[in-house]
Amino acid sequence: MARFFLLCTLFINFAFASTTEEYYWEKGETLLKFLEKSELPLSIYYGLDYEDKEVVSEIYSGTKYYLLRGDEGDIKQVLIPVGGGELQLHMYKEKDGNYTIGLTPVAYQEETKELAFEMQVSPYQDIITLTNSNLLAHEFVNSFQGSVDFSRLRAGTNIVILYKQKIRLGAHFTNPTIIAGMVENKSSGKKDYVFFYEPKGRYYNNDGKEILGYFLITPVQYTRISSPFTLKRWHPVLKKYRAHLGIDYAAPMGTSVKAAGDGKVAFVGTMNGYGKTVKITHEGGYSTLYAHLNGFAKSLKSGSSVKKGQVVAYVGNTGISTGPHLHFGLYKNNQPINPSSIIKVAKSALSGDEKIAFGEYAKNMRESLDAIKVNYGSSQQEERLAYLVNANE
Repeated sequence: MARFFLLCTLFINFAFASTTEEYYWEKGETLLKFLEKSELPLSIYYGLDYEDKEVVSEIYSGTKYYLLRGDEGDIKQVLIPVGGGELQLHMYKEKDGNYTIGLTPVAYQEETKELAFEMQVSPYQDIITLTNSNLLAHEFVNSFQGSVDFSRLRAGTNIVILYKQKIRLGAHFTNPTIIAGMVENKSSGKKDYVFFYEPKGRYYNNDGKEILGYFLITPVQYTRISSPFTLKRWHPVLKKYRAHLGIDYAAPMGTSVKAAGDGKVAFVGTMNGYGKTVKITHEGGYSTLYAHLNGFAKSLKSGSSVKKGQVVAYVGNTGISTGPHLHFGLYKNNQPINPSSIIKVAKSALSGDEKIAFGEYAKNMRESLDAIKVNYGSSQQEERLAYLVNANE
C-alpha cells in the first residue's frame, strides 16, 4: 500500500483499485504484442498518431512498468517509461470501458550536489569510490574530453564538481549533469575548468571554447529538418505532450547515410515502427540510431567496426513514416539527448554578447567551485569519504 501512495502522482485516482503490479519489459516485446497478451484493445496502438507510434518504439527491454488492476482483475491503468525514462506511456480505462492513451512526464525531484577531493587513483575511480556512481564518473571524464589528459594526472590533484541529479522513487533517475568542474594541479596551481552552458546545451572551457563539439558529424546531406528533437513539449493546441526523440532529416530516397562517429554496429535489421534500422555504439556510453532506411551498406553486420563518415545505409521510407527521411537518434547510457548539442558545428567558440554573458556565468561558477574546495579541503577528506561511502551503502 505504501508503494501505491508513492505512485499516486503517476496514476489517475481510482479509489477502489486494489492491486499495483510491477513487471519488466521483455526483450523483443512491442506495444502491440503487449496489448494482445494483456487482452487489451489493439485499437489503443492504432489510434496513436505518427510521432507517438515512433516514440513507443523506444520501450527498452528490462524497463520496469506498472499495472493497476481493479477488484475484478481488469486492468485499470498501465504506466510504461519510454525513451530512457523522462516520459511514460499512460493507458487508463474510462468509465465507459474505453481506454485512453497518452504520454506524460515522469515525476521526479532534482538535487544540486557537490563533490571535492584530492585524487588518489584517478578521477574516474575516485568518483566511483566516493559516490558509487559510474554514471557520474563517466560524465565528468567525458565533459573534459580532449581538454585534459587524465592519464598524466598525479595523486594529490584537486578535483571539484558541481552537478545535478534527478531522483525518482528514492533512486537516481537518468544521467547526472555536470554544472561545472575543476581539475587543479597541486604543484603548479594550474586550473582547468569545464562549464555546461544551458543556453547552448554544450560544454565550454574557461575561455568560452566548446569542449565536446567535434565528436559527431551530421549523418546525411539533407534538404531540411522536418522534425526537431523534442523531449516532452506540451502542445498548447492539442493539449497533450509531444515527444520526438531524435532529428528527422528530409532527403531524397537512396541518399547515403553516414556513421556520425567511430564505433561498432550494435544492430542491423527491422525495429518496430522505425523500419529498417542501424544502431551504432560509441565511446563514452554514446550510441546513435539511424531509422526508416531503404537499405544497408554492403557487408554491414552486427559487430562491424565503422569510421566517422563511413556509409552505413541509405535514406528510405520504411516503418511508420510519412515520406523519405532519416530519423537520427542520439543516446547516452540509453537516455535520449538532443543530437544538435553534440554534433559538429561551424562555430565552436562563443563571441560577442554570447561570450560576455558566458564570461559572467563562468566567473560565478569559478567562485562556487572555489567555495566548495574550501569547504571540503584536504583535512576533511577522510571524514567526507566515510560520509559518502556510508550514504551510498
